[in-house]
Amino acid sequence: MGLISHRVERNEIKPGDHIYTWRAVFTYSHHGIFVGGNKVVHFTRNGTADSSNEATGDSDLLDGSSSSCPTFPDCGYRQPNSGVVLSCLDCFLKYGSLYLFEYGVTPSVFLAKVRGGTCTVAQSDPPETVIHRAMYLLQNGFGNYDVFENNCEDFALYCRTGLLIIEKLGVGRSGQASSVLGAPLAALISSPLKLLVPNPVGVATVTAGMYCMSRYATDIGVRTDVIKVAVEDLAINLGWGDISEEAVTQQGTSNELIVL
Repeated sequence: MGLISHRVERNEIKPGDHIYTWRAVFTYSHHGIFVGGNKVVHFTRNGTADSSNEATGDSDLLDGSSSSCPTFPDCGYRQPNSGVVLSCLDCFLKYGSLYLFEYGVTPSVFLAKVRGGTCTVAQSDPPETVIHRAMYLLQNGFGNYDVFENNCEDFALYCRTGLLIIEKLGVGRSGQASSVLGAPLAALISSPLKLLVPNPVGVATVTAGMYCMSRYATDIGVRTDVIKVAVEDLAINLGWGDISEEAVTQQGTSNELIVL
């Protein structure tokens, strides 16, 4: 367990684990659910989403539309108009290191982490439930990708906890998104303290404290605006009916492509 994240070896992960890998020298991370058989289910942009997310620079947003993997013929499998993708572990990592997202951490451990999107105080559901959710969403979709409200970390967090935010406005479940928004907000709020605390170290300490508390307040395990939603009811709760119905029509012929 490190101050930034929890790096692990491949033989240490188990089916149902929430894994991630850092991209662009720790600029951002990409998350998914390890389902066994060297396969990962993860969430990306489906290529038909609106252009508001184009500027993120996240190359994973368009991954999985087709497969050039020589090892697994079903690597890159997805339903039409869905951003949920089945990939092999090698293609998911893209030569990056493997990290394990931690669940049920104490508040002190959570606050000690330098970066968001590495752990949560929320408890995880059993592995079989996690895998069921991931495979169900592979067939039925997870809605439209949104950097701040519905991203790859949000997908993995839902698969592990089944928790859904009631209020659709604002930041989603993602700790990574909370970090992006929390840092400038903490700096802005602490700016007037420069007049009261002339010591730069003191101002920096207060700013860091505000940043950590803003991350903690938006953690899925702390928020009060969350409910447990069965994966079968997810489309109804979020208005994804059209996507789900189209996916169901394809499901009968597509299931045979997935071999775990």
